[in-house]
Amino acid sequence: MSTGYKIEAQDGVYFLTFQVVKWIDLFTRSGYRDIVIESLKYCRENKQFHIFAYVVMSNHVHLLAQSGTGKMSDSIREFKSFTARKLIEAIATETESRREWMLNLFEFSAKQHKRNEKYQLWTHENHAEFVYSEKFMQQKINYIHDNPVRAGIVAKPEDFVYSSAGSYAGMKGLLDVDYVPVSVSKIPRMRTLK
Repeated sequence: MSTGYKIEAQDGVYFLTFQVVKWIDLFTRSGYRDIVIESLKYCRENKQFHIFAYVVMSNHVHLLAQSGTGKMSDSIREFKSFTARKLIEAIATETESRREWMLNLFEFSAKQHKRNEKYQLWTHENHAEFVYSEKFMQQKINYIHDNPVRAGIVAKPEDFVYSSAGSYAGMKGLLDVDYVPVSVSKIPRMRTLK
């Protein structure tokens, strides 16, 4: 079922949410979070995927990003497809007490859609919100960075390792980010939807 959040400006900056099906708390294990971080790092370094802010929570990932190739939908599809394969492989081969339960839910979710193969790890929605102003961009960066604080995981955003909040606080993060320019008009290929 579509939520109405469409990527129309393929070269625009978007606030994105990638949710694990059934809200499964997959990313409670650091090894699974590391797969997401390594994949984002690869996309940033090799696929012209600009990441302005991110957080990996227990069952979802928030990003503020832009495709440097002007093909945001393709970039998202490739990222989600690759990480789903890697995560399923890790669940199936590494020590995981929840293996059978998770794989059964991923298999059940896949059967609900014709376009899936054996497993579906991510929902099909990306909750893509076009970033249309500097104020909206700052609001989304704050939302992303405050997510672990609201969840009661840390007291300060920069204390959460799997987030870009530390980078914005001048600390070295797990993933380099593309800092937001002073003006949204300076973001490459940023434009307003008509």
